[in-house]
Amino acid sequence: MADHRNFEVPRDYALPLQDRLQRPLRDLRISVTDRCNLRCTYCMPREVFDDNHPHLARNALLTFEEIERLARLFVSLGVNKIRLTGGEPLLRRGIERLVEKLARLQTPDGAAPEIALTTNAVLLARKAQALKDAGLNRVTVSLDGLSDATFRRMSDSDVPVSAVLAGIEAAQAAGLKPVKVNMVVKRGVNEHEIAAMAAHFRHSGIVLRFIEYMDVGSSNGWRMDDVVPAREILDRIAKSFPLQQLDANYSGEVAERWRYADGGGEIGVIASVTQAFCHACSRARLSTDGKLHNCLFASDGLDLRGPLRDGAGDGTLANLIADSWSKRDDRYSQLRHTASAGTHSKVEMFYIGG
Repeated sequence: MADHRNFEVPRDYALPLQDRLQRPLRDLRISVTDRCNLRCTYCMPREVFDDNHPHLARNALLTFEEIERLARLFVSLGVNKIRLTGGEPLLRRGIERLVEKLARLQTPDGAAPEIALTTNAVLLARKAQALKDAGLNRVTVSLDGLSDATFRRMSDSDVPVSAVLAGIEAAQAAGLKPVKVNMVVKRGVNEHEIAAMAAHFRHSGIVLRFIEYMDVGSSNGWRMDDVVPAREILDRIAKSFPLQQLDANYSGEVAERWRYADGGGEIGVIASVTQAFCHACSRARLSTDGKLHNCLFASDGLDLRGPLRDGAGDGTLANLIADSWSKRDDRYSQLRHTASAGTHSKVEMFYIGG
């Protein structure tokens, strides 16, 4: 087997690698499975993705070794943060082995990239410590309501909220900090739980983030009327808990940061619909079957699995990645309400990761 450890960055590309809008490649999201144990209405609505939905065949998925090799190339091109997603990534058997492989990677300056994971936490209680031991740095949990009735309505499942809360507690105990919790807010469904979520996670050390309901994929029946704007979310919270705005942690951070005035902790709002942040997006996405997508709202992707399995060398693969990013001009959220965006077909979120 070829030794890929001494890979050199293609000389045609200077670091940091930038796209046509001068956005650097810094973040890689890797979808490790197209399967999920929930059927959240904004991601995998059951009426479209029922029990008979044909998932990808096993041999269509990238192996852990293939993911590791591609991730190493992305890191050599400037990526310093890798996030594992799905579907539900904890459904991928042996996910700890992949984390261990990725945790051994090094950036060109010798640093370790941050390894994070996004999960619905249904299986997290039993896996949190093993993930931490394998080298996982952080975890983000999706939780769209505190009451079982609301959560089941959003997730279209019989999973109790207690299972998710147990996973969050296990992640904290394992040292996967700071744990972040994401709540997608959809009008008429769960906005009544915004204040309750804020109250529950205050003084917990957990960063709660509220996400405007987005038109990801082409199957969730998105309407602008269903969006609860970030400003309204903040106003609802501030009625009970006064807020103060914080500076971003880094350039390109997607969440606008706020803290409770009494020191009760931090929250965030992700306003992709009402306050598009395309201008600072530094994320590439690798789908479960090895396609590179340069936008969450992309309609297609660049096949890397084919060349990889056909024996392409590291230089060839890195050039494919670098060339794709250098030609990138995606900014769907900024163009969402234009005529061209209205006819734009998008891949589903569970296929390329949220």
